[in-house]
Amino acid sequence: MPTSSRPVYRFAPSPNGHLHLGHALSGLLNYEAAREAGGRFLLRIEDIDIIRCTPELTREMLEDLAWLGLSWEEPVRRQSDDFNDYRAALARLDEMGLIYRGYLTRSEIKAHVAAHEAGARDYPRDPDGAPIYPGDEAVLSAEEIKRRKSSNAPFALRLDMEKALARIGKPLTWREAGSGPNGEHGLLVADPASWGDVVLARKDTPTSYHLSVVVDDALQGVTHVMRGQDLFFATAVHRLLQALLDLPEPVYHHHRLILGPDGRKLSKSSRDTSLRELRAAGHTPADIRAMIALR
Repeated sequence: MPTSSRPVYRFAPSPNGHLHLGHALSGLLNYEAAREAGGRFLLRIEDIDIIRCTPELTREMLEDLAWLGLSWEEPVRRQSDDFNDYRAALARLDEMGLIYRGYLTRSEIKAHVAAHEAGARDYPRDPDGAPIYPGDEAVLSAEEIKRRKSSNAPFALRLDMEKALARIGKPLTWREAGSGPNGEHGLLVADPASWGDVVLARKDTPTSYHLSVVVDDALQGVTHVMRGQDLFFATAVHRLLQALLDLPEPVYHHHRLILGPDGRKLSKSSRDTSLRELRAAGHTPADIRAMIALR
């Protein structure tokens, strides 16, 4: 893995839609932090979803970022070119006995949660509000599990959180140079268990965001991860995977989000905040900086 005495920052958008003002903030913050520190700035294309992340959207994304004033080192890492790196990481975790196939569908999980909550009991959820995976045995019969395994039914490769934490055997922390949603800062304690058995890959997709981001950051020698506060709690999972795979720990910096009129974070489906639409309407890069309150 590359090592450097210079800090390394990266911006890693997904070309599954047009970039919006939130991407502009994150990209510019990383770019300017790298420049001010005399470091390196990398662009990474997170195109795991090869169906939605089209070549046209990728080209338009690069155009918008260049128009915004960003420049980056070449070559650009594209996740779709590096699936073998993620397969190798999965193989290491599998050798440790930390991965299993989960066969429950989203609809089956939803029905299980609804039945649980019908009894006026709260169902445990992860920091993003999604239900914790209940385990196949809680929903399916032994015969049905056996049938799905033998028929090679669709599955998700999940991290056995209990076994993973037992293997580490000590508390995990991270250095937060920005702040969490509640002002968290400094040396923070990670809580991977709050996520349950997270998905690391699926039958038809060789990696997930959690796995690919830690592998990519390590392979690219990233020293500073600057990203939105919506990913603050996911850092706990990333620290666990780094510890399991013997990967270096970067400094994390979570920045404020750009919110829409409804108070929610921006979506790529929102045309009025799309950089491409704003650019076509005659706005300048200076206008974008004003919109995101960045001098």
